[in-house]
Amino acid sequence: MNIVILAAGQGKRMKSALPKVLQTLAGKPLLQHVLETAVSLQGKSSKNGPVVVVGHGAAEVKDFIAGIAKSNSAFNKVTTALQAEQKGTGHALLQALPKLDVSVPTLVLYGDVPLTTQKTLNTLAKLADGVRGKDSALALLTQNLSNPFGYGRIVRDTDGAVKAIVEEKDASSSQKAIQEINTGIMVLPTQSLKKWLKSLRSSNAQGEYYLTDVISMAVQDGVPIRTTQADQEYETVGVNSRDQLAALERLHQHNIAKQLMDAGVSLADPARIDVRGTLECGSDVFIDVGCVFEGCVTLASGTKVGPYCVIRNSVIGKNVAIHAYSHLDGAKVGNQSVIGPYARLRPGADLSNDVHIGNFVEVKNSKIAANSKANHLAYVGDSLVGSRVNIGAGTITCNYDGVNKHQTIIEDDVFIGSDTQLVAPVRVRRGATLGAGTTLTKDAPANQLTVSRAKQVSLQWQRPVKQEKKSATKKVTIKKSVSKKLTTKKPAKKAMKTASKAVARGKK
Repeated sequence: MNIVILAAGQGKRMKSALPKVLQTLAGKPLLQHVLETAVSLQGKSSKNGPVVVVGHGAAEVKDFIAGIAKSNSAFNKVTTALQAEQKGTGHALLQALPKLDVSVPTLVLYGDVPLTTQKTLNTLAKLADGVRGKDSALALLTQNLSNPFGYGRIVRDTDGAVKAIVEEKDASSSQKAIQEINTGIMVLPTQSLKKWLKSLRSSNAQGEYYLTDVISMAVQDGVPIRTTQADQEYETVGVNSRDQLAALERLHQHNIAKQLMDAGVSLADPARIDVRGTLECGSDVFIDVGCVFEGCVTLASGTKVGPYCVIRNSVIGKNVAIHAYSHLDGAKVGNQSVIGPYARLRPGADLSNDVHIGNFVEVKNSKIAANSKANHLAYVGDSLVGSRVNIGAGTITCNYDGVNKHQTIIEDDVFIGSDTQLVAPVRVRRGATLGAGTTLTKDAPANQLTVSRAKQVSLQWQRPVKQEKKSATKKVTIKKSVSKKLTTKKPAKKAMKTASKAVARGKK
């Protein structure tokens, strides 16, 4: 079966420079959801892969397709066809026609309708009776909606047979009252489709070439038209705005949460979990609120994940406790280990059983053997850490010289005191103890105490006394001088009055 995915639209209501089909749902572009379903539907034995019709943002969409094909060979057969001008769905499908095998039917999907299931599409394909090649029926996926506004309506005759699809803008008031809508997803006989597409006209309210117009042509040609509906309404929901995208995201996450709980996972709040990839869980797993799972994540039986953790592409063993606000990316964690709170495991972190990684500890590209711990404020990078090792607070493996990364090896039963720097490449041999504050630049011998720090001294010393601010003293002086001026003026005035009275008495 041919599969064509229409993905040329701009998505103006998104108000985004990113093509609509590359907007993400559950951590993946909308188009990727559709491609994954299409590739699974066709199977590995198919000669031709899906054809994606691109238009707006064609270069970006092509780059995306090339990228997923590079990371997953299942997408190697995906090809593209360019719709340089967006003139409607019929015109878009016409661009893909040269790449279609006319001996098998063609399934039409949409890059912005991401959640249609393989089960529904298999049912639709069987309705088209595809094994009969050019004699195939035309199969439509329809849906009954309480509010069908904006959708094309399925118009049937008195016997219930489909005779046409009328778009919202071209529908009469009686046709707008019809609740059965066209989802756009259909399987068509390719040989007939070739003729129908070339006969399309743009004499409609939008001036476009509607794919839905081929329905009336099929009726005229006597091609049987059969319909089916999806099990769930969300399977046919398209995305045209950020509001619709957010609503579909929450609906999709609700479905994932229900599947997890049905499989025996306890969720503190099913409305507050985000799975952006695949999450496989054993029995009696508990997930607290606000957790995000990205890529491929496995949580073995009995594991408990605290609130607001982010876990990406990681494998977590049995009965592991991951405390609040921990971030794990590309990590492997052994059974009975304790992580966090506020811990960070970066790609290549490989922890054996019963390893403790505490608050504000970061581990990158390092293997840590069983029963070892780094409980506070440490960085372990590019290291091999043995069993029963204690890494004290403030310890850093100094693995980068500005150009190259170097390895630190810490053998079994080592005790590393707080605030220690291990300047790689360096080895701490079995049973060694490093004193607090040590900067280790040479290998530490086994079963000995190694200390590298300045000698402690005590000196006679007087703690400084806080001095008064000079600016405050100046202000007081200024005030005194002003007050003196004011007091000297009063006697002068009084003397002048006395003298004037004496003069007046002398005149008399």
